[in-house]
Amino acid sequence: MQALHFISGLPRSGSTLLAALLRQNPRFHAHMSSPLAGMIDVMSGEMSDRNELAAFITDKQRQRVLHGLFASYYGAEFEAGVIFDTSRKWCAKLPVLHELFPDFKIIACVRQVPWIVDSLERAIQRNALRPSFMVNFQTGSTVYNRVEAVTFGEGIVGHSYNALKEAFYGEHAHHLMLLQYETLVRDPAMAMAAVYDFIGESPFPHDFNNVHFDVSEFDERTGMPGLHTVGRKVTAPERTTVLPPDIFHRFENESFWLNTRANIRGVRVV
Repeated sequence: MQALHFISGLPRSGSTLLAALLRQNPRFHAHMSSPLAGMIDVMSGEMSDRNELAAFITDKQRQRVLHGLFASYYGAEFEAGVIFDTSRKWCAKLPVLHELFPDFKIIACVRQVPWIVDSLERAIQRNALRPSFMVNFQTGSTVYNRVEAVTFGEGIVGHSYNALKEAFYGEHAHHLMLLQYETLVRDPAMAMAAVYDFIGESPFPHDFNNVHFDVSEFDERTGMPGLHTVGRKVTAPERTTVLPPDIFHRFENESFWLNTRANIRGVRVV
């Protein structure tokens, strides 16, 4: 099987842009997301003791089955030498990935949390005529309700944030690199050089002024047109927040990776 690495981290933090850039390298395959993390969840559940027939399954068999999901999904039609699989769930699965792929690397895309919340709210407001899956299609909510919905423990921000902290402070943190959205859009050459160095691949001359990646069909099916739109040129957007000041300030100190003293595992933060 090809070399396999993972893209994970926080929503609205540059993972789609990172995938779009990686795809410029003909040796790489990357996409905005895949169903593999969910498939791992389902198969792990079916092989757990909640199934009485799990008494006949050994850990070696579990390992082969889960490993086989990746081998089957990325079959012969994927000719790239290096695969990047994307899911926000991967940060919560480092122990599993360590059992399956001892040499894997995971690039977690992060962004200052107030701007993640702002970006989600901006996307919801931009599609005002189409209730969002991100808030369970509720139609009578306020921005305060919507922020609670995305930041609670199982919300789109809350779950991925907790998973990121689990990975950052866990014993498998050596597999992890944090790539800041702010770095990726302001100095993409440095950001990509750090990615290549982290995964042990030779540098590639990326074109940051001519980025192509169209997932408009997926966004349309989720009822959020434009959610994963990637601009042709990598630039750092300048804008004011659409959030009320109290909400924005609430999250200003939540970007824990900026605290070097808290980086007890020595995780690389770019």
